[in-house]
Amino acid sequence: MSSVSSLTVKSEVDLSAFNTFGIRSQAQHYVKLEHIEQLPALAELLTQYPDYIVLGGGSNVILAEQVQRLVIHNAIKGIRLLAQDDQTYMLEAGAGESWHAFVKYCVQQGYGGLENLALIPGTVGAAPVQNIGAYGREFKDFCHQVIAYDLQQRQLRHLSPAECQFGYRDSYFKHEGKSLLIVAVQFALAKSWRACLQYPDLQKHPLLAQKDPEQVRAQDVFQAVCEIRQHKLPDPAVHGNAGSFFKNPIVNAKVRARLLEHYPQLPNYLQANGDYKLAAAWLIDQAGWKGRVLNSVRVHDRQALVLVNNGGATFAEVQEVAQAIMADVQAKFAVDLVPEPSFIQ
Repeated sequence: MSSVSSLTVKSEVDLSAFNTFGIRSQAQHYVKLEHIEQLPALAELLTQYPDYIVLGGGSNVILAEQVQRLVIHNAIKGIRLLAQDDQTYMLEAGAGESWHAFVKYCVQQGYGGLENLALIPGTVGAAPVQNIGAYGREFKDFCHQVIAYDLQQRQLRHLSPAECQFGYRDSYFKHEGKSLLIVAVQFALAKSWRACLQYPDLQKHPLLAQKDPEQVRAQDVFQAVCEIRQHKLPDPAVHGNAGSFFKNPIVNAKVRARLLEHYPQLPNYLQANGDYKLAAAWLIDQAGWKGRVLNSVRVHDRQALVLVNNGGATFAEVQEVAQAIMADVQAKFAVDLVPEPSFIQ
């Protein structure tokens, strides 16, 4: 067997560098996937290790101190321009590529569209699973297809956006498609680019507010988004965190009306189906958690949606804080919060 297609399973591997929350975690068994040629060997390996997880950049997970299963580190790389015509650039990126690095590459090459999604931590392969989004854009807006390997059927699949069943921070890959390991993603980026500046933070940013909207470039939006996120959110390399910790809850019009009677300042956003998205950060702040520290976990003082590792945080401590926040928000507003990260043991 060649070195490209073979795989090596390692035992007791330190995962501290593979999760942005910075929990000192160890994998009972670990394998690094770097080439698509290794996929058949991986499928065979899973007959010995049927209990497994796939780990990318570790930006949306909370790992236990001991992960008692096989950890598959998806590190498949590569970026290429597949084709272009008068309307569209078609690109492909490997699942193991850094998401932010890919967005930056696209902007530098003149491929506009993804700039609102700059500085979102994680990998390209994690983006469709979570249907990541920020500042008026979502992953699904640019997805042409997702290439995934079915670990049970042992074959590659090419899934269209419809087959991916994208929702708010949700997709097919979280449900029926759990046996699919994402290998690469193909993007369709329109050449008729137009800046998406619907969010007040972007509209007020000096780099964008002083320009005619028609003169705004993708590079301008990219820079503004990076500066806004760097101001609001802690750098995981400095202060361990998993990004936005809770989903913004979606409620119906009746619940919204009830809440606005008591909390007229509640930020809420009409959705296409007539429901309303609430600002989880505002709910958490009003419940008294912004800036609060419990054990070794801190709620960020500038963005209540972010939990920070204050140094030496444990899996149990993160769980405790998350559950306490959810309980207090439920008690005050009768609204359920749902964590974004997966808790993995």
